[in-house]
Amino acid sequence: MKKENIILTLTLEFSLLIIAYCEELELNRKFVISNQLLKSGTSIGANIREAQNAESLNDFIHKFKIAAKEIDETNYWLELCQLSENYPNSEMLTDKLVNISKIVNKIISTSKTK
Repeated sequence: MKKENIILTLTLEFSLLIIAYCEELELNRKFVISNQLLKSGTSIGANIREAQNAESLNDFIHKFKIAAKEIDETNYWLELCQLSENYPNSEMLTDKLVNISKIVNKIISTSKTK
């Protein structure tokens, strides 16, 4: 029986929530922010999934660092949404992203000590 990889699960679920949120933004004609958020928000999980097939520990860490950068960018877009008028509430997404960020940063720091 294969053990669940929690970060893969969390980032896949987050990507699905980002897709739904961006669809809501597009219904409100917020196309530019939606496009940016969709790219960065779904890229987090894509990079983490790529890291699962890393060629070396350094490659693994590098891919997780890219995911960390995408987390920062996604947080920026979500913060803009939260602070802008007439945007749907993004607080729940931000909360989930904070949790993902903590796990990603822990994986990076733990991997560096190996």
